[in-house]
Amino acid sequence: MRLLRGLGRRKLTLRARVALLSTLGVALAVVVVSLAGWWLMHGRMYEDLDRRLSADTAAAVSAATPDEALRALRSADELPRTWSDDDDPPSEIRRLLRLAGLPPPAVVRFLDDRGHAVSSTAGAAWLGPVSSPAARVATSGSGQDLADAGPGDETVYRVSTTPRPGGAVQVATRVLGIEETLDDLRTLLTWIGLVGTALAGVVGWAVARTGLRPVHRLTGAVEKVAETQDLDSSIPVSGRDEIARLATAVNHLLTALAASKAAQQQLVQDAGHELRTPLTSLRTNVELLTYAEQQLASGRSLAADDRARLLRDLGVQAEELTTLTTELVELAAENTDPEPSGPLDLADVVHGAVIRARARWPQVVFTVAAAPAPLTGQAGGLSRVVLNLLDNAAKWSPPGGTVRVALSTTDGHAELTVADEGPGIDEQDRPKVFERFYRATAARSMPGSGLGLAIVAQIVATHAGTVVAGAAEGGGAELRVWLPSEAARFS
Repeated sequence: MRLLRGLGRRKLTLRARVALLSTLGVALAVVVVSLAGWWLMHGRMYEDLDRRLSADTAAAVSAATPDEALRALRSADELPRTWSDDDDPPSEIRRLLRLAGLPPPAVVRFLDDRGHAVSSTAGAAWLGPVSSPAARVATSGSGQDLADAGPGDETVYRVSTTPRPGGAVQVATRVLGIEETLDDLRTLLTWIGLVGTALAGVVGWAVARTGLRPVHRLTGAVEKVAETQDLDSSIPVSGRDEIARLATAVNHLLTALAASKAAQQQLVQDAGHELRTPLTSLRTNVELLTYAEQQLASGRSLAADDRARLLRDLGVQAEELTTLTTELVELAAENTDPEPSGPLDLADVVHGAVIRARARWPQVVFTVAAAPAPLTGQAGGLSRVVLNLLDNAAKWSPPGGTVRVALSTTDGHAELTVADEGPGIDEQDRPKVFERFYRATAARSMPGSGLGLAIVAQIVATHAGTVVAGAAEGGGAELRVWLPSEAARFS
């Protein structure tokens, strides 16, 4: 784990990480398989040896002497090469070689009923003293014992002890050939593991390179888009795998970014167009006042009525610019920094907006019928929606007119209706009143920027709702908003 964390801190490439992980996985699998194979071979070889020893010991029970029992046993192979004269065995083995000679393939030893060795074939010194378990078999006359024997920690023989009349018989078979075979197998499996790990590294690198080639192509395409800023371009999609899904998602992201960029550009263009008219009028009036001040030295002055009218126009134009700028900022804020949503009651929002509208439009009567309407949304944004609808209705209402506000819930939706007693909206203008800076022919003489209802439509759309314009009963305009009550519908 420390190795992986250290490599992670070095920030390897994805290709290198995939190749490394595949190599480690294959190496682990090779190690596990090699160990399992070695232990399986070890168990099988000693299992076969013990089974053969048991059979040989059963045959030796009826023999009169150890030599007769040895002749009855099958012969074994010669000593392995590790016991050649050129080897340098441990000191204990060298001592036994001098005393007992080379260990024979098999040794038979008889024990008396006290567990003492009474006779044996050549090489019995290699077995060492009689072990306690073997002596118990001889004294009890029952059971069987299988054990390893040899000088020190060296295993030279596998010994089987079985009861016989008057004691027990021990048959020992040399295991040096088995151990050498296991050592050779261990060496072979080690080399196989090393070669397999190296091959896994090469194959893993190739697989990572091939498998990640679509990712590199996708990365190159995205980098090209980032470099050229061409949001209208698309990334080729082939297949239906994860890479294809990622490319499709990137294309959707580019489409959304292109739409956002286009909306921003349109907003800037529309704002520049709308700002040009009040700024031009403001500049003209300021120039007239400046020119009038310059003419005072010559005895000519601007009439008081004209001067008052120019000043009133300046105030109106400044107010229009302030309103337009504020609404532009609100519209841009809704696009770039949306307010977090939370649970609220739309009825509370409506009552709060009505209080503000009554203070701003004292000449208009506001009537409210609002039932509780819990939903999840942006409190500030929904307050702006209601207030803009009330301002729009009050602006078109005659002095003493009534603006009717109704809020109800039905079929999982909150329905807000704002109706006025003004001239209403022509049917051909109703679909367009929610567009930015759109002003109907009848509205061009009225104050306003043409952004109020556009802001309403934008905020309602972010709440997965709808807003429509229609005709109120008895004349006037009626604007109706539907908002889903479920939190899951809000995005």
